Amino acid sequence: MKRRSFIAGLGIAAAWPAVARAQQRAIPTIGFLHARSRSDTEYMVTAFKQALAETGFVEGRTLQIEWRFADGQYDRLAEMASDLVTKKVALIHAGTDPAAVAARRATSSIPITFVVGADPVELNLVRSINQPEGNATGVNILTGTLEPKRLGLLRELLGPNRTIAILLNPKFGPRNSIMISNVETAAATIATV
Repeated sequence: MKRRSFIAGLGIAAAWPAVARAQQRAIPTIGFLHARSRSDTEYMVTAFKQALAETGFVEGRTLQIEWRFADGQYDRLAEMASDLVTKKVALIHAGTDPAAVAARRATSSIPITFVVGADPVELNLVRSINQPEGNATGVNILTGTLEPKRLGLLRELLGPNRTIAILLNPKFGPRNSIMISNVETAAATIATV
C-alpha cells in the first residue's frame, strides 16, 4: 500500500505544475505603436499607463505591453505593426496618424484604438464617424480640421497682402495631401472675403 501511495503522490507532484498553470489566468498583451521616439512621447506613455492602471490593468501584473516606437522613421511602422500582429496581441493602440494607418493595414481582426489628428474616415481607419464598424475606433483631436482656422487667424494678424507658407513633414504620408487640400480650400475662401 505504501508503494502505491508513493507512486500516486509522485504522479500528482509531477502533474501539479501543469494544473497550476492551467488555473492561472493568461495575462493579456497589448501593443502600443507610435511614430515618434519613446523620449518624445514619454508624457503620453505615462498617461496611457496611468489610465490603464485606473481600470485595473497594471503593466507586468495584469497586463503586458509590447512597446513600438518608430523614432520618426515612418517607413518602419508597417513592419512594427506586422510584428505586433505576429505576436497575437489582444489590442493595438496607435498614437499617431501614420501609426494608425499602419496598424489598420496590418490587421482587420485585432482591435485597434487610435488617436489621430486627421479625419479617420479620410485615413480609411473607419467607414464613418457614427458607425466605425471594422476593428478600429478612436479619438480624432481635430488638428486637421483646424488648418483653415489657423490660416484665417494668420491673415487677421498679418494683414491681407502677406504671403503665408506652410511647412509639412514629408514623411507624414497621407496626412499631407489632406492638409494641403484643407489649406488650399481655406485660402480660396479667405481670398474672396
